[in-house]
Amino acid sequence: FQVAGTVISLVLLISRTGTDLPITKMLQSLTDNLDLVFIGNTVGQILFLGLATWLFSRLSVSKKNRAHFFGYESHANTGRIMLLVVGLMVALQPFIWFLGWLNAMMPISDSLKQLEQVQNTMIEDYLKGDHYVWLTLFHVSVVPAVCEETLYRGYILRVFQKDWGIWPAIIASGLLFGIYHMRLTQLAPLALIGMILAYIAYSADSIYPAMVGHLVNNGGSVLLAYYFPDFVFSESTPDSMPPVWLVALSLALSGLILYLIYNERQQRAEKQQVSDYV
Repeated sequence: FQVAGTVISLVLLISRTGTDLPITKMLQSLTDNLDLVFIGNTVGQILFLGLATWLFSRLSVSKKNRAHFFGYESHANTGRIMLLVVGLMVALQPFIWFLGWLNAMMPISDSLKQLEQVQNTMIEDYLKGDHYVWLTLFHVSVVPAVCEETLYRGYILRVFQKDWGIWPAIIASGLLFGIYHMRLTQLAPLALIGMILAYIAYSADSIYPAMVGHLVNNGGSVLLAYYFPDFVFSESTPDSMPPVWLVALSLALSGLILYLIYNERQQRAEKQQVSDYV
């Protein structure tokens, strides 16, 4: 996915500028053409995280059962769970903020800090540039919500669940999701989000609520960064810790909503048992 995204971005850069610079110079010039980087990233995700995962799954499941395996199906309570997930992702943000602050306080090497600073600068420059916000939402929210969920909560979660059981699968797939983003200063909140999305997909017996949660989380981050960049891209310091009362409220509300999502699963299971008995 990363290689394909880079190659596509370079091809688009050559088509736009006609440059014949060495490859290292072309990679550097991509920072001045960030829209091409995002296009390459989007195409790479669609081809390799989405489509390739769907095709690769033939090794684990038959063609006729593939949609069920991935969770591409809705139930009577799927809509209610989606609404709960929207509320959950909003309620969870202060705790995610706290985890991000805590994670950023942990020591990492200067080379990794520099790499993440380059990533942050690129994202910040793109969001502050002259781009349509809906186009940014498509690149950063819609495509990852579909393609990353297909890989992590569609395929990886189900394969791990088959071999290890659900809770090890939720934890392992969430950790892989955090590592995949290659941002050590944000590993803890990203892994937590991955675990919560895995739990949602399992509880709903459907991947769609997890896609909604992913979309809301990423979309909210994009809108905050677009309209309040100074707040979003400010450097984490010991003084930037969120208020304790806000973190506690976030945990309480998030726990309540997670319980309601779990209750939806239980009610559906009970109705299914009654239906099977009748």
